[in-house]
Amino acid sequence: MKKQQSHMIGGLFAAVLATMSLPGSVRAQSADVPYADVAEIPAGWFFQGSDAVERQYAYQIDEQVYGHDISRRNRWYDVEVDKWHIYLPDYFIMKTPVTNDQYAAFVRDTGREAPDISEEDWESLGLIYGYDATRPFAWQNGEPPRGKGNHPVVLVSWRDAQDYAAWLSSKTGIKWRIPEEIYWEKAVRGADGIFYPWGNIYDPLQLNSADRGPFDTVPVGQFEPGPYGLYDGAGQVFEWTATSLQAGYRIVKGGSWDDRGCGVCRPAARHGRPEHMQHILIGFRLMHE
Repeated sequence: MKKQQSHMIGGLFAAVLATMSLPGSVRAQSADVPYADVAEIPAGWFFQGSDAVERQYAYQIDEQVYGHDISRRNRWYDVEVDKWHIYLPDYFIMKTPVTNDQYAAFVRDTGREAPDISEEDWESLGLIYGYDATRPFAWQNGEPPRGKGNHPVVLVSWRDAQDYAAWLSSKTGIKWRIPEEIYWEKAVRGADGIFYPWGNIYDPLQLNSADRGPFDTVPVGQFEPGPYGLYDGAGQVFEWTATSLQAGYRIVKGGSWDDRGCGVCRPAARHGRPEHMQHILIGFRLMHE
């Protein structure tokens, strides 16, 4: 049944579901359903989290690149799940983060505000970037930034991602959701607990990070896929998960185009961000069972 469903997603999204719309009584005009390529993650055991060896490696590469030990002094990686072996059922997850073009179908169909943020709201977040840094990622007149249709959508909150999942579910009849941290991590790193999707040694040629540039998002799927065929699981943009660290906060994973090193780009790395946050470094992908 799962195999048949996988074929349906690839085939019907492209051929049939792309013409579906919400009922006329709900929407006067409805956008096409965005195509979403998915990977099937097989049922089985996998290693989640990190041990002392992996964390030490992450601190060391951060120190080598940045020339300071802030991540170690602040114990950034000590909050990671202690490495353990856990069994998960099979499931499906998008091979890439949701793109601007895919999100645009949601915006057009629902009349939702396009990804953007006011200067006041941005400054209230207390981030190191000035407001000018957000402008290349902000949408104009409800349309994505020119030339970035196939880039990951950013400036979307966790709540925006949830609403997108609900909308896509209603359009396709498939129950999409933001993945919990553990489902995201297995899909990105595979079953064997390797440090990165490609192995245990950091390689700046394998991801979009600040080690090589271009210091911006790039089209999805430009680098080699991970063990289960997922792209951009390390670098590119952090991704929202459904897992909460505390009330009002959700774990983000994966690192971004702005990170060097890249200890934070390991699938085991984690930190919390407010659900309402709209950030130029955070996007999302969805899963279903």
